[in-house]
Amino acid sequence: MYHLTGLVTLLAILFYFFTAMNVSRSRTKTGVKVPAMSGHPDFERAFRIQMNTLEWMPIFLPALWLFAIYIGDAIAAGIGAVWIAGRIVYFIGYSKAAAKRGPGFMIQGIAAIALWAGALGALVLRLVGDSVK
Repeated sequence: MYHLTGLVTLLAILFYFFTAMNVSRSRTKTGVKVPAMSGHPDFERAFRIQMNTLEWMPIFLPALWLFAIYIGDAIAAGIGAVWIAGRIVYFIGYSKAAAKRGPGFMIQGIAAIALWAGALGALVLRLVGDSVK
């Protein structure tokens, strides 16, 4: 069972939902009407936070689960929690100014790369091990 990885997956989806609600709040606050995608810098930053999170989900989620399957639930969940923390730092920084998004981006990027590389490495080792038998 992958209870911890499942929990981290649900927390990541909850965070994404939060970013979507933040875009809606930002529209109301800044007066940017649907379907406009620009118009006020605060709205544009909120929208980019949501879109960037969405852009990273197809990188993060499969890597998280493959890492959990090939290496372990607890380690995957721990690195996944770091990814979520990085997204939160990204959200806080980018909400203030575009130039402040870097630290959070680096945290989540490193976590995603660690999950992907770990999953790939473990999978390749298993493939090689199976072919030697």
